[in-house]
Amino acid sequence: MRTGNGKSRNRFNALPAGIWALGGVSLLMDISSELIHSLLPVFMATTLGVSMTAIGIIEGIAEASAAITKVFSGTISDYLGKRKLLAVIGYGLGAITKPVFPLAATVGWVFGARFVDRIGKGIRGAPRDALVADIAPGDQRGAAYGLRQTLDSVGAFLGPLCAVALMAWLANDIRGVLWVAVIPAFMAVGLLVFGVREPDKARIGAGPRNPVSLDIARHLPLRYWLIVLLGAVFTLARFSEAFLVLRAQSVGLALGYVPLMMVVMNVVYAASAYPAGLLADRMSPRPLLVLGLAVLVVADVVLAAAASPLVTFIGAALWGLHMGLTQGLFAKLVADTAPAALRGTAFGIFNLVTGIALLMASVIAGVLWSAWGASATFIAGAAFAALALLGVTLYRRTSQSV
Repeated sequence: MRTGNGKSRNRFNALPAGIWALGGVSLLMDISSELIHSLLPVFMATTLGVSMTAIGIIEGIAEASAAITKVFSGTISDYLGKRKLLAVIGYGLGAITKPVFPLAATVGWVFGARFVDRIGKGIRGAPRDALVADIAPGDQRGAAYGLRQTLDSVGAFLGPLCAVALMAWLANDIRGVLWVAVIPAFMAVGLLVFGVREPDKARIGAGPRNPVSLDIARHLPLRYWLIVLLGAVFTLARFSEAFLVLRAQSVGLALGYVPLMMVVMNVVYAASAYPAGLLADRMSPRPLLVLGLAVLVVADVVLAAAASPLVTFIGAALWGLHMGLTQGLFAKLVADTAPAALRGTAFGIFNLVTGIALLMASVIAGVLWSAWGASATFIAGAAFAALALLGVTLYRRTSQSV
């Protein structure tokens, strides 16, 4: 037992400094983003009077915009061999949008800021994920993605926790709380600029000659496309986390404590992501995929049946466990199945497809909520997750190929 724990610690400590720095960047930006996002759905629904359908559309379009941008940024990062430059641009765009949220007077301001912020996320996402693969040794990729995801998730629960404390301190002044989010966003950009060193282009291979050619897709193997399809199915089975926050409010959780939903979800996410990454380096991905979907089914059922804040917290914890089991795993699968010189492109395409799936899922969730209530939204999510679970379980040939 000691030997196993010692090996885990050694792998943890042996990860390159650049992986830790990228994790720190994610932590700081997520503190900023999640501080805002844990209050933004309620801010839109109460202060600005936005409908649930509109919230679903705004969240879906924002995430889809990020996904579409990732295709181009990933491919361009392969072509230029300059992943860090694009990551800096993306994080910088995210930082400069943060002051717009507390200044927003109409939903148009919020939509514009969310759109630009997600464009920034799209620009940075695929190059950053490819940069992790470039920096980390091949036998430590699961651990590297797990660590980055863990630090990302730590930021994602510290942000809402700060929101709760600041809401109490500032007497529920949402706009005042949103201003605080500006600080860690710019700290993240500074850490990326000065704390991450990009490997030489020669070490990862030459990129494509034409960065926007559709012919590039032909160089990606069938196993990669199966991962893309599987990722889309997983994403259709869930929707924007904004609906978790709104669910807590719908069962009577006080406004100042609504961000605790995101705290609970991300604490579990952070605690499970790195161990899941270690497991992904040592075993077939199929059991983790099956377990992740099974947990999502249970989470949706719990949230559909919730009649008190405590039950919604249990549902949020299960949702976080699902994310921890699957998100780093998908990043590892993409990195493992794509050629080194096309990793940016591979992550971009993967994120495009899953982003479109998230747009569809979020719009459907908003429409169901507006028409039949919160329970219908989560029942539909559970049904789709159950179908996906059945498909992964029965389609042995596909799941073994991944």
